[in-house]
This record gives sequence, structure tokens and C-alpha cells, in this order.
Amino acid sequence: MAFTLPAPRVPLDDGSTRWYKNELGWATAEGPPVRLITGLRFDALQLPADAGEALLRRCGRTGPVARAGNRILLLVAAGSAEELPGLLDWLDWGGIRLELTALGPGGSVPAPAPPGCAVPAGAPQGAAVWLRPPKPGREVEPSLPAFGAVGRPGAGSGGGGGAPDLVRLVDAAANACHRARLLRASAAGPHTHAQPLAFS
Repeated sequence: MAFTLPAPRVPLDDGSTRWYKNELGWATAEGPPVRLITGLRFDALQLPADAGEALLRRCGRTGPVARAGNRILLLVAAGSAEELPGLLDWLDWGGIRLELTALGPGGSVPAPAPPGCAVPAGAPQGAAVWLRPPKPGREVEPSLPAFGAVGRPGAGSGGGGGAPDLVRLVDAAANACHRARLLRASAAGPHTHAQPLAFS
């Protein structure tokens, strides 16, 4: 009777699962590719890469930011995803078609390679990478954009130590999305039925 040996097990990831769980205390979904579960320790705002890059040039403080393919992911305080529609209405962006979405409970985002680690060989083109990585340590929440709330020292202020203000970040992200959409429509030529450029 011939015995067959099972094929060697291929690791599911390059060690990033361990880094996210042990260093940051973030929940992951096994891969490949490994994904970070949203709605527990953070939510994520998603916007097109051109809008996100413009936003990063203008905004000094954003909290952790990743790029995944043609999307920019802004990590924000847990609970922010459910606040986004009302916040956009309150900021007078409600009637405008934006490519700004949020992922909260039940969602996930691709896990970038941990800071200082190379993107694993064989990773697909457009694999997620950190543009502004989270600071090491299991207490990342104070660096996440949040409402300038009680109990978050310095939140929303220019002083150090607090998280960037979620309202300002969402307004800046919406503005960047709107500008990018208008610029794309303008670049497509005069035969498109785009509204004229009107930057606020």
C-alpha cells in the first residue's frame, strides 16, 4: 500500500496577520490576501485615488491612510461609517454625487504589508500599501479621526496628542472627490454632459 504525503502547507500570509493582531490588536480575516475587519477598532472611508492623493497633499493630519488599487482608505474612529450620510447632508454635500463611501461593521479592507516590510513576492499588482501607517502599539484609537468629542484630548484642535477632527476630514474628502470628478469630466472633453467647473 503506497502512502501519499500531503503537499506542504503554504503560509496564508507573510506574517502580517500576526503583526496586526499582536501589535495593533486588530481583527483580521484570513487570506490570502489578509483583510482587516472594519467596525470593531476602526471604520474606513474610501475615495478614488486621484481625490485621495489631492486630499493628502492638502491635509497634514489624517490618521492612518492606505492605498488599495485605485482607492485610498482613510482609517477613522469606529462608528464613523454610520455617521457619514448624515454628516455629508449636514455639510451640504448630500445632493452631490460623490465617490466617498464608508465601511463599518461587517466590512473589511485589504491589509497592507506592515510598515518596514516589503510587499510580498507574488502579491497582485495594486496590492494595498500604507501611505501613512498606524503607529505601533495596541492603542491606535487616539490617532483616528473622530468627532471632537469629550474624553479625546486635543481632538479637532491643532494641538498635539489628539485625533484629527472627523467633520473637517469628511468635508475635505468630499471636496477632493467633487474636484476630482469635475477634473475628470473636464479632461474627457467638451462632448460630455458634465456641469461646468465650479470649485468651492
